[in-house]
Amino acid sequence: MSSTTAAPFSDAEATNVLTKMSNMWWLWLVTGIAWIVISLVILQFEESSVNTIGILVGFMFLATGVQQLFFASLSGGGLRWFWAIFGVLFIIGGFVAILSPAATFAAIADILGFLFLLVGVFWVVDAFTTKAANSLWWLGLISGILMILLAFWTSAQTFSQRAVMLLVFAGIWAMLHGITDVVRAFMVRSLRNL
Repeated sequence: MSSTTAAPFSDAEATNVLTKMSNMWWLWLVTGIAWIVISLVILQFEESSVNTIGILVGFMFLATGVQQLFFASLSGGGLRWFWAIFGVLFIIGGFVAILSPAATFAAIADILGFLFLLVGVFWVVDAFTTKAANSLWWLGLISGILMILLAFWTSAQTFSQRAVMLLVFAGIWAMLHGITDVVRAFMVRSLRNL
């Protein structure tokens, strides 16, 4: 008896998308290195750098949004809309952050736990949807779970503690994203030999 329910992202579709991306593996490497550099810069800042953090968070959101829209443009699967929606949301958030960095810092500090939860859930979903063609899918899963745990821990803190934690956790978020992209770059590069 065969199943008539189609998987949201078949093995063939996942392999096809990753094979198309293999010629541009260096894009993940450059993006990953940029995220790591940004994380190191963020972790150097003091509390008085509120405007700078707001602007950096805006650029991080813009870069993530563009990256998600790129994934959506290459995907032929049913999750194209998922990547596109997250891409648009990150781009909108990026522009808001850049136009009003101090207010963005305060707003992000206020909802920091929720933002980490969104990022963590996205990374977990991404890990499972690319599992068939991604031998290192578990790295995205671990990063997502860590972000979800950080989300719940952050939500229990006071506003002033969250403002300070924003400096640290924005750096951690960028570092995890960078490491994931660097590893993904070499995984995607390995598909060139298939």
